[in-house]
Amino acid sequence: MPIPQQVPGVDRSLLRDDVFRRLRDAIVDGTFEPGEQLRDAELAEWLGVSRTPVREALLRLGASGLVVAKPGRSTTVSTIDAKAVRDARDVVAAMHLLAVQGAAVDETDIERMREANQRFAEALDAGDIPAAMDADEAFHRIPVAALGNTAIESVLDQFGPVVRRAERVRFIEHGRESLERHERLIALLAAGDTAGASNLTFETWHSLVVDAASD
Repeated sequence: MPIPQQVPGVDRSLLRDDVFRRLRDAIVDGTFEPGEQLRDAELAEWLGVSRTPVREALLRLGASGLVVAKPGRSTTVSTIDAKAVRDARDVVAAMHLLAVQGAAVDETDIERMREANQRFAEALDAGDIPAAMDADEAFHRIPVAALGNTAIESVLDQFGPVVRRAERVRFIEHGRESLERHERLIALLAAGDTAGASNLTFETWHSLVVDAASD
């Protein structure tokens, strides 16, 4: 896939983190496909920034496993490796489990979860998978934010995108199942059933199955 021509650039004062997020999201949502070569000069032109923050972002993406860099040769989008996804899934599941077990979720949080799930449902109805993924991410991040553990947030920032690439396929085929799990989690948290919410959280994340055919 060539570099998109119709996506607007960003302000030249863009922070490094913003460049990283733009490139990360383009990989997760399939704009840049597995095996595609990423050239820092083209990416810099696309985003309207210098090559330096792009190179730094590509290094971070390499640490997350989203790109494969061959020094002095090329940087390509990684394939969806089954073992890497399973490893990341287990870490992400543990972080969300800690959040659900420890967060003091209040009525405002519950309402925000309902709103995020409504956006998720609307995106599924519209066949807008990137929007569905964004809504799902927002939904699951609410208990994490309520807990306020920055270490958990950092771990999710690193390993979450690896899992989200695989989730994209799940939402296309089984999005309604995720919607139903969201509704159950909201009900359990609203009722103060931490044990039930914990069990469902574990079930939700471990329901993401990636086999060797995805390698």
